[in-house]
Amino acid sequence: MKRVPEVDYRVLKALADRNEPVGIDALAEELALDQAQVAAVCIGRDEVDVDEEDHVELRLGSKGKPLGGKKLPERAIVEALSAAGGSAELKQLPELTGLEQKEVGQSLRWLKQKGWATQDKTTLAITDGGKQAISDGEGDDEKLIGKLHELGTIEDDQATNLGIDIALARTLLSGRKGVVDEKPRTRRRVRLSTEGKAVVRGGIEAQAQVNQLTSEMLRTGEWRAAALRPYDVTLPAQEVYPAKEHPLVSVFQSTRRVFLELGFSEIVSSFVESSFWDFDALFQPQDHPARDMQDTFYIAQPQTCRLPDGEVVDRVRHTHEDGGDTGGVGWRYRWDESMAKRPVLRTHTTAATIRALAEDPNPPRKVFIVGPVFRRETVDYKHLPVFHQVDGVIIDDRATFATLLGTLRAFYEKMGFERFQFRPAFFPYTEPSVEVFVWSEKKKDWVEMGGAGMFRPEVTQPLGCTSPVLAWGLGLERLAMFRYELSSIGELYRARLGWLKDTVLCR
Repeated sequence: MKRVPEVDYRVLKALADRNEPVGIDALAEELALDQAQVAAVCIGRDEVDVDEEDHVELRLGSKGKPLGGKKLPERAIVEALSAAGGSAELKQLPELTGLEQKEVGQSLRWLKQKGWATQDKTTLAITDGGKQAISDGEGDDEKLIGKLHELGTIEDDQATNLGIDIALARTLLSGRKGVVDEKPRTRRRVRLSTEGKAVVRGGIEAQAQVNQLTSEMLRTGEWRAAALRPYDVTLPAQEVYPAKEHPLVSVFQSTRRVFLELGFSEIVSSFVESSFWDFDALFQPQDHPARDMQDTFYIAQPQTCRLPDGEVVDRVRHTHEDGGDTGGVGWRYRWDESMAKRPVLRTHTTAATIRALAEDPNPPRKVFIVGPVFRRETVDYKHLPVFHQVDGVIIDDRATFATLLGTLRAFYEKMGFERFQFRPAFFPYTEPSVEVFVWSEKKKDWVEMGGAGMFRPEVTQPLGCTSPVLAWGLGLERLAMFRYELSSIGELYRARLGWLKDTVLCR
């Protein structure tokens, strides 16, 4: 007679009464036990064999839920065409079908793709395929949407039992993103192993287990005879979704930690800056395209900003006009102080690090800032009008260009990147300059992450700094795209609760 824990006893006895494998969820329901308990017994005992089957769970997506419980728009249209004698004007279809004009327009693609109708300018006519579709009734895509609306979820390998050709349904829905969501799942079915059958035949009895070792048991020595419940922290357990920081915030915090570990000090700055600190102090000419209204957000109120003391402003003015004391010739134009006073939403966090340089230009010093910047960007997979940068400077008499590349390499390696490269670049305020690129395995291409370089004398000398200054500005949304394997920056800002819950923050 073998003594086993009580839960194990109940599971083994239940399996002994069965000839066929049973799902862990069904077994847990039958025994009125927690599914995690049953899974722990089945996976942890040699007396039980566990068979795993991969399948896909289907449910209606955000664009599929409005379609549930009613006809697909293209079926409503083809039936309306049939009722109207075979053809109708496009402008008549909203009245004939009850659909919005926009829905009618969007449905033309599916009508043509399914071969249900043809379009001649403003007229839509039913085809033989459309007539056959009416005769045949619902297609497999329509059946799948209907069943998902009725049942909530369906497993792909069970669709046949519901009269659905799942392969055909997937083909018909392949161009309709967001109609049906698919999630990979693993189904576990259990049965007694050969060893388990022998153990049960030999006889088993339940043994009460102690879940908690108490001080009283230690004092009296009772623990020596007690059957203490073993724990296996690797076993499957119920998923818990506690509150956690946003994945993008996690990238910001990781960035801060890396630079703090590298010996930097963090600074902060206002989102609204004067054009002086955002452009002029960086030796960017006042007729530079980046300062145009179509590239920069200018502030209506207040109309002007206060500039620093006159000596700094005068040195910047002369540097722009004739090179000042830098040994250069400047930009050879008349510098306009009123333009420098115009307030802007900062276009880069370099405006903050250049302020820090002006406040204390004495080496050695290393500072960084993490924060949002604002530009009139055309929105695409890697551009947004508001995004975040990490900007930093190193002021050191011994700093070289190799120091800059080594610092950037250390940052990206600490952030988990293996493939990155530096390419020569041009910026008005650094020389030499580089752009940092990271390899995207998903896009099979190099993606630019930001720029870096050594501040020119035209930037540092007007601010009273005579030491080499290394500087960089790196995009953090693009870095987050790589960390979380996203195809678009916009995905970081969408309220996708499933993604937010499932995203792993610690690796």
